[in-house]
Amino acid sequence: MKKVLLPLSFIGLISALVSVQSNSSKSIETLHFKPQNSGGAAAGKTGAPGEQNCTACHSGSAQDGANENNLTILDGLNPVTTYIPGQQYTINLAMNSNPVKKGFQATALSSADAMAGNFTGQSGNTSINGTTRIYANHTSTSNTSSAAPVWTWTWTAPATDVGDVTFYVASNKTNNNSNNIGDVIYLSQHTVSPQNSSSLQELNNSKFSIRFNSELNQVIANFSSLNASKISFNLTDLSGKSIYTSVLGFSQIGVNQQLIKLPANLNSGMYIATVFVGNTPLSAKVYIP
Repeated sequence: MKKVLLPLSFIGLISALVSVQSNSSKSIETLHFKPQNSGGAAAGKTGAPGEQNCTACHSGSAQDGANENNLTILDGLNPVTTYIPGQQYTINLAMNSNPVKKGFQATALSSADAMAGNFTGQSGNTSINGTTRIYANHTSTSNTSSAAPVWTWTWTAPATDVGDVTFYVASNKTNNNSNNIGDVIYLSQHTVSPQNSSSLQELNNSKFSIRFNSELNQVIANFSSLNASKISFNLTDLSGKSIYTSVLGFSQIGVNQQLIKLPANLNSGMYIATVFVGNTPLSAKVYIP
């Protein structure tokens, strides 16, 4: 068999083409298949006014997160819907679908779209970044449900009354396929109002009590009110996750008693029962056997 001798220049050309093709494939793999932001997103990915959301890095779709992102504001152990200027609150965020791999970013803005207050992270659970606007993020050790079913950080409310404050949240429900393709991004907004100091005078907190009637599976709430106000009810677990909510109507002036029927399938344990009379929360722990 004759041996065909190729010119060195031709061999060099073939080697160069193979090298370019190999490097190109690596570049495409790096560009499209490397997981993004496992330890938290760059600032400005919450979907707030003037911002992008997580789809800037994850090639998924953005969905309405009203029923997915569960954000709770706690004053101590008590869930609240109002804030007192300058006071610190615990923020708990959970994804109701509890995906195996997940992430989030959140910020809090006034009606003027300016940062409202400040955030402090929780070591290993949430990290904080940003300058003009401040952001809370997941970390590389809190991006799985087994490690962190709830993300927690501290919000210091604005030093003065800036009106309603809106928390903008973008969460990422990943498909855990080790790349950034096929994830689902959930966007939601959660508004908290300034507490009206006069509303504190509407209730006589010394007359307040909550107890659980196991025979009727009811929470019984007693309180006294000086005004007719809207009443609602919220039952949360000790992590701050909302378990059951109900709208109860209006209070009457004077002594009130509310009977709140609970779902039959609640797990046994300690819960926090909160009755909101207007914007004022009345809370107590209840044990459900």
